[in-house]
Formats: sequence, C-alpha cells, structure tokens
Amino acid sequence: MSERKTLHAAFAAKVDAVLAALEAEGALPAGSSRANVAVEPPRDPSHGDLATNAAMVLAKHAATNPRALAEKVVAHLERDPDIESAEIAGPGFINLRLSDAAWRDELAAIAELGADYGRSALGTGTRVNIEYVSANPTGPMHMGHCRGAVVGDALAALLEFAGHEVVREYYVNDAGGQVDVLARSAHLRYREALGEDIGAIPEGLYPGEYLKPVGQALAAELRDKYRDAPESEWLPEFRARAVAAMMELIKADLALLGIHHDVFASEAELQRAGKPAQAEGWLRQYDLVYDGILEAPKGKTPEDWEPVELPLFRSTRFGDDQDRPIRKSDGNWTYFGADLAYHMQKAEGADALIDIWGADHAGTVKRIKAAVAALSEGEGKPIPFDVKLVQMVQLLRGGEPVKMSKRSGTFVTLADVVQEVGRDVVRFTMLTRKPEAQMEFDFAKVVEASKDNPVFYVQYAHARISSTLRKGAAEGVTPSDAAIARLGAEELALVKQAAQFPRMVEAAAQAREPHRVAFFLYDLAAAFHAYWNLGNDTPAKRFIVAQDAELSGARLFLAAQIGQVVRNGLALLGVEAVEEM
Repeated sequence: MSERKTLHAAFAAKVDAVLAALEAEGALPAGSSRANVAVEPPRDPSHGDLATNAAMVLAKHAATNPRALAEKVVAHLERDPDIESAEIAGPGFINLRLSDAAWRDELAAIAELGADYGRSALGTGTRVNIEYVSANPTGPMHMGHCRGAVVGDALAALLEFAGHEVVREYYVNDAGGQVDVLARSAHLRYREALGEDIGAIPEGLYPGEYLKPVGQALAAELRDKYRDAPESEWLPEFRARAVAAMMELIKADLALLGIHHDVFASEAELQRAGKPAQAEGWLRQYDLVYDGILEAPKGKTPEDWEPVELPLFRSTRFGDDQDRPIRKSDGNWTYFGADLAYHMQKAEGADALIDIWGADHAGTVKRIKAAVAALSEGEGKPIPFDVKLVQMVQLLRGGEPVKMSKRSGTFVTLADVVQEVGRDVVRFTMLTRKPEAQMEFDFAKVVEASKDNPVFYVQYAHARISSTLRKGAAEGVTPSDAAIARLGAEELALVKQAAQFPRMVEAAAQAREPHRVAFFLYDLAAAFHAYWNLGNDTPAKRFIVAQDAELSGARLFLAAQIGQVVRNGLALLGVEAVEEM
C-alpha cells in the first residue's frame, strides 16, 4: 500500500503541524494534548470543505479564549497554498475552503492508492472477535438469519479495512434440547429410508424435507442397526451425525452469500471441557457468583413454587434488574451460564467483542454485557463489548406476504431467495437500512431497474462508468491526468463526494455501522448520475467530448476514479461491481 495520505489525513497533519509551530512560538504550552482535535467536514457544506475544533479544544490549556487562539491558527493556515480561505465561526471553530488543486491531488491519490483508497490504520494492533449468525443447527438457513449474517460479515470486512485484525466466529448451540429433537427427527427419517411408512411427522419434531438426505445417509451406513433400538442407544450418535449434517448445510447456505467463518465454537465441547465450571470458580474468586435463592416469579404462590438455592451471578452490580442463575436446580448449566463461559473463552483471544443478535434477544443484552463487564473487572482490563440487534425481515412479493417453503416446512430458506434474486441483491438490500429498523424485502422491488432500488442504482453507476471507459477506448481516448486542471466546479463536486470515503470508513468502523457504506455509495451514485445527465442536454458536459481528446481524457480519468471508489465500497459490502447491465 502506498504511504500517500488521503485528503482528510493530509489536512489533519497540516493542522497538527500548525499546532506544533504554535508550541514552538510559545503560543501553546509544550506538550498540549491534541487527542480531541478533529478535522472533519462541517455539518453544513456551505460553511466550507473542512472544519477544525483545535482552538476550542486547546484554548483553556493555553489560558486564552478560543477565538484568540483561532486567530493564531488561521494566520498559519492561510499561508498554505492548498487552503483557499480559513475563517473563524461561532465561538472559535475554524472553517476551511480548499483550493481546486487540493481536490485534483485527491483525484490523483485515488488513482495511486487504487483498491487501498480508504484503507486505514485506525485499528492496528486490535484484535476484534465478531460472532454472527450462530443459528441453531437444526435446519437450513432462513431469511430470519440472513440480515444478521450480512451485517456481521460486512462489519468484519469494514473493520479489517480499517486496520483491525478480525476473527469471524459462529457459536454452535449443540448442547440444548433442540438438538435432541433434531436427533429424533433424523431417526424418524432414517426409519423412513429403511422402508418404514412413518405417516405424518409427529408434533414436536422437525417436519422439513431437508432431513430426508440425512436419514438416507444414515440408513446406507448403519443399515437397520438402530431401527428398533431404544433411544438411549442411538440418541448420542444421531445427535452428533445430525448436527454435523446441519452444519454442512448451514455452511453451504452461507457460502451462497459469500460468508465464511474462521471459528466454529461448539457449546457441547465448551461444556465437555468444563469451561462453565472454570468460569464459575473464577467468578467466585471475585465474589461475582454466590449461592442464593431467587425471588418467586411474578404470579406464583408459595404452593406452586419451591425456593431452591442456586449459584447466582451478581448481574445487578452491572445494571441488570436481578441476579441471574448460572445453573439449574438439576445441576445442568443455564443458557446464560454456558453463554457466560463462552464469552470468557472469546475474550481470552481478543481485545474487543461484538455480537450480532436478532432483536428477539434484546432481553439478554443487559445480562451478557454484565458478564463481560465482570470479566473486565476481574482481569483488570476493559474489554469493549458491543451487541448489535438486528430486526427481522418481512418477505413480500408485490406487496403480499410470501408463502412458506415446502423444503423447510416452516420458513422461506435463504437458498431459495439467493437463487431467485442473486447474492448481490440480497447482501446490498440487507444494508439499506439501519439494522435496528424494520425491513421489508419485496421480491418485485429489489430487482427493479429504478432510482428507488439502491442496489440497481449503485451497480448501474459502475456499469455506466465501465461502459464509458470502453467507449472511450474504442474511440482512442483513454483516462489521463495530464489535463485534470481543466476539470471545473461540477467535476470537482464529484471528487469532493468521493473524497469522503476514507473518513466514512473510519467513522463507520468506530460506530460498528456497515450500513453507512451503503448509504455513502447511494449518495455517490446519485452525484455521478446527476453529472451524467448534464451531458444529455449539453454535449459539452459529456465525458467524451468530440474534438477535445485532452478534456475527454481528464473526464475519463475522473470517471475511472469514481468507479474505483464505488468498487472499494461494494467490496466492503461483499457485492460485485458489475461491468454491464
């Protein structure tokens, strides 16, 4: 990767150099902390291209008022040829307007950095564990899992692009009662494969046809060994075989979306390794687990509720509304107890944890955050932990709810949706709203060729650019930066839009919000299409101008770099930048 700085980084360095000069002059005390000094676009673009709060942040330390310090900062900045003007606003903010040359330099930076444009060192040295999907291994993926899968995967790519080391993890819930139900369902299909008429699937078992191949494979290998055997003999083996088969199915479904995890952590293995017991012992050392009796559940009377002493985690110490049991009265671990141990295991190999959960798990957030806070307390180091809740997706076809899938028995499979509309459409659409917002996925609308369909609108912008470059090549005109000084205000407005990409990447990574990338791409596509449309009425505004190869080369150079930024953004979303549509 080139060491060339992007525009925002370069001007942050310029402001920092001015502050260092003011220290050398004695206008600022030596060693003044600049940690909170920001250089960023102002909220209102009419105020300028960039703004800095440097004078506001440092005035108190310099024993002066912000405007007085701002005047000294401005005096230095005005000497920079890349700064057209520097003005003090309000109590001491400084607004900067950059020269056209600065924006042309940024266009050259995009060309030089290419696929690395926007890449950041923000997260260097930080290892982040992102757990996402983690669907129960009881069947194929359905659209209820899809949104969280895409959000998690895009966030992982975003954090890597921002310099973090990322571990993509899937927690396999293979120790609960639902796995026994899966094993019994597989045994039924095994008997069916041996020729038995099983009739209607009994209530409480999984009815989907996806278990038929599992039963057939078991019948081919085991023959009639377990046809009439008692459950105690076949349950452990069928449980392990069925879970393994379901995980292969899940991995294949995720692969349709281009999603691959680094780690598959097994709850059953966690328990066999004694991790929950280790967690309990460790937490007792810090008085974070104690033996106590829970209050009677609301609506219960002494006649139908018996107080039982249980090991309780002090989650109230961390903001929860009650302490939580980590074991059941029968000695088995509660889901929370196992989950607590699992997060301890993840924290051993990471500097920060992120979980992507469905919105139906909202009630669990407080207690698991309490558990991770307890880990931080015991270890003596804070472990940043974020839980992103993702709302379900309502599937529609022309405004009408979509019927269930025969293969699954109860839901629409992810594979069905991807095969119908394509991976790119599914992935981009899942990121067109904040994850906590409700979403409708209408099969008719997501494939519309219109401005109202963000997937089409962004991909069409890239396809248009690719088409224009091909047309230029056919006419003997290629992108060239030799005459980019001829690019005017309308062209440079496109550069200004694209130049927000590096800063957006860092802001989105810090906020853990990959949907910001999709929003950015839509705005950039809108700006490109708006410029393109100018040429429909005015031939002189077209990218390829007859009898002016020099200007055409400069505009094609501009188009190529806008295309590069679109590709970089789509790559973070796991979406292909198509060459033609």
